[in-house]
Amino acid sequence: MLVMAGSPLYKVIFINQDKTYEVFAKQIFQSDLYGFIEVEEIVFGERSQLLVDPSEEKLKAEFESVTRSYIPMHSIIRIDEVEKGGVAKISDTEVSNVTRMPGVPVQPTES
Repeated sequence: MLVMAGSPLYKVIFINQDKTYEVFAKQIFQSDLYGFIEVEEIVFGERSQLLVDPSEEKLKAEFESVTRSYIPMHSIIRIDEVEKGGVAKISDTEVSNVTRMPGVPVQPTES
């Protein structure tokens, strides 16, 4: 799927089952389901016949028949609006001694 000039494209980075996912989508917005972000129209790079990225192929297979994906807000690492897409990928999440509490939003402290 090619992206037309002028239409926004978003890079969404999130954690799913101890893996870091990086995908590109044409539409993202806060869901009516409390605590979720909706991601629609996931875009994958043009397939090159010389080079096949197994990580991107795994993502294509995983999201092949998905129209809309609901991602919990606490799983989102970052959302960027980008000028052009890149390679969607899955990578291992870095291991840390600190574990984030699942489902607990971070509240800002008042001064």
